[in-house]
Amino acid sequence: MAKERLSEALSHQIELDQRNHANTGRAFPDSQALRRHSNQTHTPVWRPNFAKDIDRIMYSPYYNRYTDKTQVFSLVKNDDVTRRSLHVQLVSRIARTIGRALNLNLDLIEAIALGHDIGHPPFAHMGERFLSELYHKQTGRFFHHNIHSVRVLDQIFPLNLSLQTLTGIAGHNGEIELAEYHPVPMETFADFDAEIEKCYAAAGYANKIQPSTLEGNVVRISDIIAYLGKDRQDAANIRMVDKRAFSSSDIGTVNSEIINNLVVNLIENSYGKPYIMLDEKHFKAVQEYKRDNYAMIYIHEPGRFQLEQTAKPMMQDIYGQMLEDLQKDKQNSPIFRHHIDYVNRTHYPRPVPYESTEPNQIVVDYIASMTDDYLVDLHRYLFPDSPYNLDYTGYFVDLQAP
Repeated sequence: MAKERLSEALSHQIELDQRNHANTGRAFPDSQALRRHSNQTHTPVWRPNFAKDIDRIMYSPYYNRYTDKTQVFSLVKNDDVTRRSLHVQLVSRIARTIGRALNLNLDLIEAIALGHDIGHPPFAHMGERFLSELYHKQTGRFFHHNIHSVRVLDQIFPLNLSLQTLTGIAGHNGEIELAEYHPVPMETFADFDAEIEKCYAAAGYANKIQPSTLEGNVVRISDIIAYLGKDRQDAANIRMVDKRAFSSSDIGTVNSEIINNLVVNLIENSYGKPYIMLDEKHFKAVQEYKRDNYAMIYIHEPGRFQLEQTAKPMMQDIYGQMLEDLQKDKQNSPIFRHHIDYVNRTHYPRPVPYESTEPNQIVVDYIASMTDDYLVDLHRYLFPDSPYNLDYTGYFVDLQAP
């Protein structure tokens, strides 16, 4: 399929607007960034408000842990398969391309994109489901990675990020596509906190949170664009599927076509508008593409059965042991030495000590912070005689004798 191009009329209009410095965009201004704690220090011109958010996210203690967290394929050793660290970079790159064309705030876009998955637990969405089930059984509350990303950057580590960045992160849900993306205003942190609390208390409410800016909505659709074709590419790399098995699509077949065609269509339909949208043809193609991915990849993901039968009880073992250690104040436990002490070493100002947090929440914070390998190693350390063991598909499986 040929790559689509912007219409000549819009291309000319964008060039003309840029040449005349026309304010065609609806960028959220740095001057209106709202923080929990007002910053009395001077903001230098070379480091605007949302650029500060980028720096605080990238230098935050859990940013490193993106590297060894699963994106889709958990039990595969293959450096050509996307990990979560690459995914957030791809989302950021795609979103900034769209944002530049629409004359939006690129720093705000980058901050949201780089922070949106920082609360994701090990083993991708299956790990998220396991952890939510454990948490809900103990407390009646729900775990969602988008809401936990906010908790990481706003509570566990009080980075004093802007409300606009946090609403973008909370509302990034890339599992739900929309025909049009409209910002939902959020005026105060009190309103935001009330919405976040509903996500813990009410099943499914986390899927209803929307970004408060166009920039947040660009990241939300870019999250989908970033994984649609990439997941198929990864599935082909591990020989899970033949890339020719997928039906042709109106948005393309290979990853580069999909990204190009969706980005072009978004710009074509969103330039100068107070919303972000795809036309009906491209929107329906996205829905169809996602359905094919679920049918051919996600429900048949290699290791899915093993994760259910092995990783889930491993996480349950760890949850129970860490909760018991907290309740018994076992200071030599990993939850104190590897988690609470680590959080406290960051020296962020806190209204109350982190260790006074409700114990189940501390356990959830700890497990969600883990990389895949860390959880496996911790289980082995805590339960050396456990029969549970995860088998990974190695690099050279295709060279093994039949």
